[in-house]
Amino acid sequence: MSPTRQDAWSQDEDLLLAEVVLRYIREGGTQLHAFEEVGKRLSRTAAACGFRWNSYVRKQYKSGIELAKKQRKELKNQPSPPNREQTTSPVDSTSQQKELANGEITFQAVIHFLHGLYKKAEMSSSIQEDREKSYGKIKELEKTTYYLAAENERLEKNLQAIEEDYRSLMEIMERARKMVVLQDGDREPRAKFQMDKNGNLEKVE
Repeated sequence: MSPTRQDAWSQDEDLLLAEVVLRYIREGGTQLHAFEEVGKRLSRTAAACGFRWNSYVRKQYKSGIELAKKQRKELKNQPSPPNREQTTSPVDSTSQQKELANGEITFQAVIHFLHGLYKKAEMSSSIQEDREKSYGKIKELEKTTYYLAAENERLEKNLQAIEEDYRSLMEIMERARKMVVLQDGDREPRAKFQMDKNGNLEKVE
């Protein structure tokens, strides 16, 4: 096979390119070294691999790139393990096991693995978003609670004032009623008169 292949890229070759580049990103390596490794394995130039990655493959793995960068940061923050463990990632060990068992990496196995990684990343981001939304809702509910408590206190004061005004009004009405009753009781009955046969008025008892 010629070391400078220029034929069209297959789906399996794109997948291999993506797997190697993502591994280098995750482990803190450079993309140039990743292109060189893929070039050797596919008998293509590093430049051809880099062009293929930047022009097509990279666009298909945006979420995978972000996840690899996140894993790289997490690995930097973790205590340094022995050198042998540093150079071997879960993806590599799984890939090596499949290579030993089957002699090659199957397309379906890699797709399944990448799909699992994507689901984990999606769940992690979804949990973080839900947590932030919950915190926001809690703050809004706290503000609403404070507002309702103040409004309730104001309404209670208004109710007390209305009750006092009502009692005062009832007392005034009761006093007025008693005064009217007393005045009616103190009045003398009006005298009645009638005319006699001679045309004179006489008081009727």
